[in-house]
Amino acid sequence: MNQASPMVAGPSARPVRSVRPQVHWTLDDIPWDRFDPSKVDPELVRAMRGACMVEHHSEDYVTYLCSVFSDDPEFQAAARAWGVEEVQHGAALRRWCELADPTWDFADCFGRFTAGHVLPLDAAVSVRGSRAKELIARCVVEVATSSFYSAIRDAVEEPLLKHICHRIAGDEYRHYKLFYDHMKRYRAVERPSAWQGIGIVLGRLLESRDDELAYAYYCGNAITEPYDRRRHGASYAKRTLTYYRHQHVAKAVAMTLKAAGVKPQSRWGQWASWLGWTVFRANTRKLHRFAA
Repeated sequence: MNQASPMVAGPSARPVRSVRPQVHWTLDDIPWDRFDPSKVDPELVRAMRGACMVEHHSEDYVTYLCSVFSDDPEFQAAARAWGVEEVQHGAALRRWCELADPTWDFADCFGRFTAGHVLPLDAAVSVRGSRAKELIARCVVEVATSSFYSAIRDAVEEPLLKHICHRIAGDEYRHYKLFYDHMKRYRAVERPSAWQGIGIVLGRLLESRDDELAYAYYCGNAITEPYDRRRHGASYAKRTLTYYRHQHVAKAVAMTLKAAGVKPQSRWGQWASWLGWTVFRANTRKLHRFAA
């Protein structure tokens, strides 16, 4: 693990927009009376419980990021503002899930999740090796969440969930821009190559198959059988990946390439977009076969 590079002031540091301390919307802005139980898909409810777990867990990520960027108060303020909005996402999804299933015990499920999924809260340096690489990885996460909520929004019939996902997708896109702007500051100092950026992207994409989402799904649905990362990860994926369309994947690939330092409009970018959609469809079919 390499020592994280310090923030260097001066002309090499790119200007960053000031952080708005307030959120862009609140739970009071959600039209809760639009909930239509007749259009609720029980299988999607199971998936959204897992998403709710992950969003609610964002406070621990704020602690980790503020530790890694301990001498950068500007980024710390941005991370805290990001965390407030992420937790609000979890609160909105929690309320929708409770409307869909009033018997759901969020507190018990979330307690199981946080007890079994522990983050490196006291890390003094980024687990990615540098601060620029940490922010590239954060961009990848925001791309994934933005495309996820956009896909759900565009596909579901239940009007309240559609509205919530629209709100969250907009936030996640702004979060990508927030991390991208800060990443440019550190990229100007550390100067990671495009190949290094691609390596971080691929590594983070592979981590999307790790325990977080699978375990969140497992805990969110209070599954009593022994936890199996592959099986429960596939159960979550089969309930969500079918909502994606080409435009969701293409936009995600373009945003990811930009974070890695590759121009999406280049020949390599166009090839990556085609490959991303091809791999996505193949992986979706594979997960459905496994889950079946």
